[in-house]
Amino acid sequence: GVQYGQVGTDVTLSCTGARAGSPVQWRRVGATALPEGSAIHQGSLMLPHAGLAVAGTYSCHDEEGGLLHIVSLRLGLLPGVPFVSCRASDYENFSCSWTSSVETFLPTRYITTYRKKSLTGEEKRRNKNGHVGPCLQDPSHPGTCTVHGSEFWSSYRLNITEVNPLGSSFRLLDITMQAIIKPDPPEGLVVEPIPFAPRRLHVSWKYPSSWPKEPHFQLRFRLQYRPVIHRSWSVVETVNLSEVITDAFAGLEHVVQVSAKDFLDAGNWSEWSAEARATPVRDPATAASEETTTDASLESLAEEPSQAPNPEPINRSEPLEKMAVLVSLGIFAFFVLAAVLIVTILIWLRVRKHGKDKTKPHNFLVAATHLKALPSELGC
Repeated sequence: GVQYGQVGTDVTLSCTGARAGSPVQWRRVGATALPEGSAIHQGSLMLPHAGLAVAGTYSCHDEEGGLLHIVSLRLGLLPGVPFVSCRASDYENFSCSWTSSVETFLPTRYITTYRKKSLTGEEKRRNKNGHVGPCLQDPSHPGTCTVHGSEFWSSYRLNITEVNPLGSSFRLLDITMQAIIKPDPPEGLVVEPIPFAPRRLHVSWKYPSSWPKEPHFQLRFRLQYRPVIHRSWSVVETVNLSEVITDAFAGLEHVVQVSAKDFLDAGNWSEWSAEARATPVRDPATAASEETTTDASLESLAEEPSQAPNPEPINRSEPLEKMAVLVSLGIFAFFVLAAVLIVTILIWLRVRKHGKDKTKPHNFLVAATHLKALPSELGC
């Protein structure tokens, strides 16, 4: 048989089949001597403060050397409290995974159950302790279990018990669906260039196949993209299943990913989807001028030190926007020149009128002098 013992404790091996009071001999298979400090007492082998090195196969014999008993000694530790985490990829099921907190060196199994805490009146009458059921383990995925048919508004208490030949230890975990919801990544990501739009890319994707199709639980999405040679990401959010990137770099390959989260912000964002890549079309009208600046642009992008996602889109004005700015400046300059011309004409008219007013008194005096002289001339 097999006998289990705890590391650091005194271990006793009994010689089954030996007659009471008869002397026996103990041997260790594969070794010339018994472990240091061992002793034989009343036919049993005593191993004080046994360490892992003491484990092995032992046999006891009678005085003539005949085999009486053989035993395999395995040493290890008591189970520790396991580490447990749970996640729901939809609102109909949730799964939990665990790892041992202690390396026991012994064969270990797990007992996994759950209890529903939020009960209806009928459930409370039938079972005062709540509905208890198994969290089903999948042999092909060790260290995980799944609760099927979970309910959105219910709370659950999960019990993961680790058991080995020396004893057991358990972890209780209270969970709600809203807290552990984490969708799978979106699927079917496609990125395509848009004809005659050198700075645009069309991106589309689908709901993850694991998400329920009912319209009651919607998802929102987060899109990140960057030129392949750039280290920083631009990030946008949307509730649609497609998005148009408007600030891509013409002629440069871009990498795009998308993730999902519950529409009402419950739980966590999914992992990022697999990458998809595309290159915006190159504008023939500006290709020649761009060639002179491409090298400098690539160098500046490659030297960009930031590696963290950048939520702000890459800011580069489009040709149409630049044209609109130039037209606006031209119109503004026209109105300024027109205003200056009008003010100049008004000042000139005012000065001219003022000059005419100054000549009127002189003409009046000349006329009066001429009239005064007329009577004397007539008397002569």
